[in-house]
Amino acid sequence: METNAYNQKLNRYVFSDQIIYTGFSSFKDAEGCAQKKGGTLVEVSFKDGNDNPQITDEAGLIEKKLHYYVDAGDEYKFIHSSDPGFKKYAEELQKIKAKNDKTSPEERYFANFEIENTEDPIIVIKNDHLESVTSRERSKYLKHAKVYELGVSLPKS
Repeated sequence: METNAYNQKLNRYVFSDQIIYTGFSSFKDAEGCAQKKGGTLVEVSFKDGNDNPQITDEAGLIEKKLHYYVDAGDEYKFIHSSDPGFKKYAEELQKIKAKNDKTSPEERYFANFEIENTEDPIIVIKNDHLESVTSRERSKYLKHAKVYELGVSLPKS
């Protein structure tokens, strides 16, 4: 089983002439995998709510040195756990959750632990307001989003 820098399972897609891995935790993580395996960095897109990747260069991930990007229109913003602004939104989400739950300090600590350890969390902002928290995998199926991920392509043997 192939894993990313956080020991999370990579997604493997088999094409007629190549195998593509996605799910890297950073650009550096993907770059390291490509060097280690003798592969090539590629950008793949997931569109129309499906899990069938297409090789593209629409988002310019390689040039921008990004590993993940979502385009769901002007009103939506998807903030990945590796994005600089994620911590700010996660802290606000913790405050809202604790206030709504009216939990004890111990329970708030465990709630904080839970959110920080959610598998590859994505915060969804709509019109500058928090809408939801989802996973990177589920973001492919939301809001007719166009999800772009950095992948490593290896020749199929």
